[in-house]
Amino acid sequence: MNCKLVNLYNEGVGEVNLNPSIFSVNRESGKLILHDIVKWQLSKRRSGTHKTKGISDISGTTAKPYKQKRTGRARQGSLRSPQFRGGAVIFGPVVRDHAYSLNKKIRKLGFKIALSLKYSNGKLIILDNIHLNSSKTSEMKKCIDSFKFPSCSTLLIVADYDKSISLACSNLPRIDIIKPVGINVLDLLNHDYIILTVDVLSYLETRLL
Repeated sequence: MNCKLVNLYNEGVGEVNLNPSIFSVNRESGKLILHDIVKWQLSKRRSGTHKTKGISDISGTTAKPYKQKRTGRARQGSLRSPQFRGGAVIFGPVVRDHAYSLNKKIRKLGFKIALSLKYSNGKLIILDNIHLNSSKTSEMKKCIDSFKFPSCSTLLIVADYDKSISLACSNLPRIDIIKPVGINVLDLLNHDYIILTVDVLSYLETRLL
């Protein structure tokens, strides 16, 4: 399957062959797979540092407040119990890791489905290279404006870029630039358009096939 190859100014410079095993994957359960992967990624992001004090964390006396019987009141064993002011919290959150494992085959399939969705919707653009003559933001903005994107977010995936590219993109709103090693399903879905260079295609084939 062929795809138009353009330069930074959206001028056609030829065609590039895309692997259909990556960019043409259609599955009826694709939405469910993407949902599972997004949940898995968001769970890994959670810090898990929320915590409440249990009865062993409360400082206070360990003595029985009053005798067990013949007081006319309910029996009590500790003033650190949750029914008393300043007492513990029962079954409250504790520090823990929210991450869980997900099958590698499912992760690869979700990756392919996300890329296939972008390609089928015409929101995947292949660049020949990303070399700028200057590191000015205005120059990079001129290049992005040539694609005539609507007001939406764009993810730029470049295998190897220097500091000038990073500086040129840093002040542009809704433009993110990452290296191929950082590609993930959540970023692909969170951005409306995906722009990647030709050398990223070989990395994707190595990673997903």
